[in-house]
Amino acid sequence: MAKNVVKKIKLQIQAGKATPAPPVGTVLGPAGINLQEFCTKYNEATREKMGDIVPVEISIYEDRTFDFVLKTPPTASLILKAAGIEKGSAKGANHVVATLTKDDIKKIAEIKMPDLNAYDLERAVNIVAGTARNMGIAVKGLNDAELLEQEKEAEAAEAQAAKLEAELEAAEASAKAMSEGASVEVETTHQDKETEEETEENTSEE
Repeated sequence: MAKNVVKKIKLQIQAGKATPAPPVGTVLGPAGINLQEFCTKYNEATREKMGDIVPVEISIYEDRTFDFVLKTPPTASLILKAAGIEKGSAKGANHVVATLTKDDIKKIAEIKMPDLNAYDLERAVNIVAGTARNMGIAVKGLNDAELLEQEKEAEAAEAQAAKLEAELEAAEASAKAMSEGASVEVETTHQDKETEEETEENTSEE
């Protein structure tokens, strides 16, 4: 008789490095499974993928036993590893931070095929290339020219923004200088002068 699954939990863990400590213990502890047993089995199953992040989907049963299925590493982490960098561009496609070859993208696509919504390798390659593009990573012969053009446009926009900021700072500095050295002048009107004279006459009569 098949056991009933009471909970499914998804985690992303460094291959071969699962421990009962947080975050694994924090997430799985309340489920009541044997944490050390899970970590040992996960590390054995992912030992050959050391250096990658390997997602895992854990099925937990009523009797607190479990099974798990390994998924392919996140596309972004595979791209970063292939590019030899720790993170992609903060400006997305507008700033090229690395370049990969079509073969690099193809290898990643082959790894990701089981988890991608792709009917064939060509479609998978396009999906991976799109992710790389959004991370600011060009693909030789595919989209590097486009990305470099976008980078030039971004640099021009940054230069314009810097110019406007410099002009604003200059205007603020000028306004501050004027404020610090400004003198206050009060112009006396004809009516005010008459009032002053009447006041003086009343004072002298008293």
